[in-house]
Amino acid sequence: MEKILLVDDDENMTFFLSEFLTEKGYEVETAQTGESALEIIKKTSPDIIILDIRLPGMDGITILREIMKIDKDALVIMATAYGDVKEAVTAMKLGAFHYVTKPFLNDEINILIEKALRNRNLNREVESLRKQIAEKNKPEKVTGESPKIKQVIEQARMVAPTDMTVILQGESGTGKEVIAGFILENSPRKDKPFVALDCGAIPDTLVESELFGYEKGAFTGANTVKEGAFERANGGTLFLDEITNLPLDAQAKLLRAVQQKEVRHLGGTSSIGVDVRLIIATNADLAEAVRERKFRQDLYHRLNEFSIVLPLLKERKEDIPVLAMEFLNEANEKLNKEVRGFSGPAMEALLDYSWPGNVRELKNAVTRAVLLAESDTIERDDFPPEVTGKSSGLFGIEDTEDVFNLYDSGLSLLEISKKVSEEAERKLIEKVLIETKNNKSETARLLGIDRKSLYSKLKSLEIQ
Repeated sequence: MEKILLVDDDENMTFFLSEFLTEKGYEVETAQTGESALEIIKKTSPDIIILDIRLPGMDGITILREIMKIDKDALVIMATAYGDVKEAVTAMKLGAFHYVTKPFLNDEINILIEKALRNRNLNREVESLRKQIAEKNKPEKVTGESPKIKQVIEQARMVAPTDMTVILQGESGTGKEVIAGFILENSPRKDKPFVALDCGAIPDTLVESELFGYEKGAFTGANTVKEGAFERANGGTLFLDEITNLPLDAQAKLLRAVQQKEVRHLGGTSSIGVDVRLIIATNADLAEAVRERKFRQDLYHRLNEFSIVLPLLKERKEDIPVLAMEFLNEANEKLNKEVRGFSGPAMEALLDYSWPGNVRELKNAVTRAVLLAESDTIERDDFPPEVTGKSSGLFGIEDTEDVFNLYDSGLSLLEISKKVSEEAERKLIEKVLIETKNNKSETARLLGIDRKSLYSKLKSLEIQ
């Protein structure tokens, strides 16, 4: 659950906005002065800070400067009266994410919050991607040693030094982001701007403004000029993930930008030249999307300069032992454990499973197994039931007799299944919470869910 700090001396405004944001699933805290706000920020590190420019005592600009000293990456949205727009622009130059003018609609501030969190998550993914590819001399280790993946790496190595647009096709979890990072790291643009945009996470109404930017007054809420992804990536690389989610009208404008190497802000009249290398990722077959009229044929042919298809994990099972050991070592470091390897039956389970979630699912399964391992070796039962192909007694339903007892109590099959599933979830969440010393963010990460989903589970399962 993301934390939001409201800093404003208007108690009525903070009360109603706090109620609205709480209903949206956020954890909200309020402060009436800059001094109290800074104390809260030092103690709790909120995800978003909504800061009024006009406050008694320390003003918003001064508070913002202090916030940036505490956390230069803090996401701050300035709230300002109409006449204070110049100060809001100053605030953005100092590091504020954006500003909103009073009086504002609750939905308006909610959109800004979602956008700020989305940008932060994308930036974190990019940073994680850069860390994964830091060892330039060992790129193959990231994805395996099979002929299929070696071919992918060789193709990526060949195209990396060029400016050709690259399409990475593969199902979710196959490693498209890692290969994109490999291409970036081996390209002449590796030290230039790198901008990642998840086309599937942007509402249709915001796609064009995210890609191309907008002019002040272009639409309601456009209170300043904003650069789009193409401008931010100028001179460097733009990574467009899940491009088939772009609406057709946005695809037409993307085609124009790629062909003419220029963009135009929404509401703008002049063109802006851009020099951008594109890397495209999709889990769909683009050619099939063209046939189904979901993707423009002219855009497909313009982008399809070089295509790399990533294989499924089940198509390169010889990579599983290598990847599993790599993920085990990573998990040991993150969880401060000393698990040395896998038992024979445990590795057999990994090799027998079909891995519909591909490499990402393997990593999650190994990480969880390291967490659950009670010795220096991962055993078969440390993996989730779907991997081992059987129910596990780890979760409180110890044997068939327990299920019979549930039946004798008058429960239906659906009720029994729900109870067994809930008990499994409860036991696993409780164990992971203990291992992470009640760190909710780390628990959610290890379980492969977001914090909001974890808090929902804690509430429904009555876990304290």
